[in-house]
Amino acid sequence: MADEQQSAVQAPAATGRWGPPPALTGFVVLLLAMFALAYGVGSAAGPVAPGMRSTVGDAGSPGRSGPGGGSMGGHTGGDR
Repeated sequence: MADEQQSAVQAPAATGRWGPPPALTGFVVLLLAMFALAYGVGSAAGPVAPGMRSTVGDAGSPGRSGPGGGSMGGHTGGDR
């Protein structure tokens, strides 16, 4: 009777091959699918940042005082 209990508790036989856990495999597949989806959406959108220009206003329009500047409002520059 003791022999039967001992054989039921033994560890499973090693197959000789190592494989990653199924959860890790699923995570890697999901990660690759998300990367492929993001790459596809980015390719479809095209380049966005190069030559960022506003289509609403002109760079020389009133209210702008040079590159990257803006109007100072009612500021006169005096300390009084």
